Amino acid sequence: MTDRWAKYRTLWDAMQGQRLRYVLAIVLMIAGTQFAYVVPLVIRATIDSAIDRQPLAAPEFVERLVESAGGMSLVRRNLWLAGAAVVGLTALAGCCIYLRGRFVGIASETTARRLRDRLYDHLQRLPTAYHDKADAGDLIQRCTSDVETIRGFLSGQIIELGRAVVMIATVVPIMIVLDPWMALLAVAVIPVVVGFSIVFFARVRDAFKQADEAEGALTTQLQENLTGIRVVRAFARQDFEGAKFAERNARLRDLQRRLIRLMSYYWSSTDLMSVAQGGAVIMAGVYWISTGRLTVGTVFAFVAYVNMFLWPIRQMGRTLTDIGKTMVSLGRLDDILSVPREAETTAAPPPADWKPGGGLAVSHLAFSHGGDGHALKDVSFAVEPGQTLAVLGPSGSGKSTLVHLLLRLYEYESVSIRIDGRELRDLARHEARSLFGVVMQEPFLYSKTVRDNIRLGVVQADDEDVKKAAAFACIHDSILEFEKGYDTLVGERGVTLSGGQRQRMALARAILKDPPILILDDALSAVDTETETLILDALRSRHRRRTTLVIAHRLSTLKSADKIIVFEGGRVVQAGTHERLVREDGLYRRLWQIQGSVRETLDQEMQAT
Repeated sequence: MTDRWAKYRTLWDAMQGQRLRYVLAIVLMIAGTQFAYVVPLVIRATIDSAIDRQPLAAPEFVERLVESAGGMSLVRRNLWLAGAAVVGLTALAGCCIYLRGRFVGIASETTARRLRDRLYDHLQRLPTAYHDKADAGDLIQRCTSDVETIRGFLSGQIIELGRAVVMIATVVPIMIVLDPWMALLAVAVIPVVVGFSIVFFARVRDAFKQADEAEGALTTQLQENLTGIRVVRAFARQDFEGAKFAERNARLRDLQRRLIRLMSYYWSSTDLMSVAQGGAVIMAGVYWISTGRLTVGTVFAFVAYVNMFLWPIRQMGRTLTDIGKTMVSLGRLDDILSVPREAETTAAPPPADWKPGGGLAVSHLAFSHGGDGHALKDVSFAVEPGQTLAVLGPSGSGKSTLVHLLLRLYEYESVSIRIDGRELRDLARHEARSLFGVVMQEPFLYSKTVRDNIRLGVVQADDEDVKKAAAFACIHDSILEFEKGYDTLVGERGVTLSGGQRQRMALARAILKDPPILILDDALSAVDTETETLILDALRSRHRRRTTLVIAHRLSTLKSADKIIVFEGGRVVQAGTHERLVREDGLYRRLWQIQGSVRETLDQEMQAT
């Protein structure tokens, strides 16, 4: 399968298990069309043979069937039989339409659900480097609007296109059999309407696109304002943002008005063509009835057929435009699905009796995000199981990059990171990540209850374990003060909590997981010094058997660590204990002196007041 056909293969795969329903829908559509087109023939026979007493003009097998049932004399005596036949045929056509719609509806909804599931699962497993460059809003639109476009095409437009083709293929031979010249007049408008529809919708495609983009811009601003409502109010920007929203809203209104005006031109023009076509058929039919060339029933059949096939023909232009939109949406989905997933593992899994204790050894680690410079350069250090390693350094020195490599969010190649003697990249990603518990500076909380957020990594944890983890993170008492305690619903991204509460709740989540290695990536920056001391003391008492990596800017947080490494420019420039580093010249001692001076100044000012 070439890249050109990859998007069609994506749709074909998503339709797995539903293809039979589409086949049945096609069969039902053909059957329903045939039943619908027999109705005018029944009425024609009734008018001409039963009422006007003319010979039955029908295929030989139909004449034999009528004669075996009692002949036209029976129909003349019981005209209700013709009515019953019309009702029966219409009912059969209606049943076919209903079943066709049911099959197509189930198949299209299931296909769309499968596409969404596949996209979501694929996005979850794409490399972090892809998400670094991707626009989250665009990804959301592809998973929602683009899938909806495909669903709409599968449930409606493809059926309309098929119905138009089947109707033309069915009605043209029937009309030719009835009368070739009248058939030519009846279908004369078809190429005109189809050509006009294709040209019109090709020209208004930009209008559709501009209206969609304007709606997207309006939605984006609404989302941004609701997300940042506190910032808007803090800077008194309500009037400014309101005027900006009104401007975009007015643009959407103008574009939608323009689109409605263009569509009114289209429908009125095609309505005029359709009325003219019907009028031409009636006028010609009346003339040929007066000359004896056609019967009343035949003219009625032609008028009915023209009214039946003109609507799907008028829709064909828009259907073809929607096909183009669907192909674009399929291409946008394939752009995501064609990106390779993260590789799980490259070596044999560890033995079943392997129990990691948290020993960590990094040797000559270097990493670049793809630019000219390196985020990390020749980094080496080792931590024994149960030890606490403190990592210090200015912003951009490589501390967070180290965490990302440990979690295998980015892949390293020629260097070594070992956990208790096993190479990290030889482990499956889910196994490697299960060894770590991470608390970020800006932790993410879901719009769920406090309990559900804490036990996110251990969903089967009981309430007692959840409360113990919260107590170690010094958040238990605060939770009890909430209106519903552990059942309190946390707002989106934890907006109802303070920064310190969010960090401590994320810490409780990591503690509950009880991993061999706990990483605190500046995770106590929003916590006061007293609470920070309590948390660190609790961690030391509980996690002496666990390895802890603490990344922070407060030296008071780091000084009790077993080992401290100092990053600068992506390198480890200093390593040792607090007592050793404050004695040797370097970045650590300068920072210690600066922070000590600041603390002394603050203490003096507080005493003075």
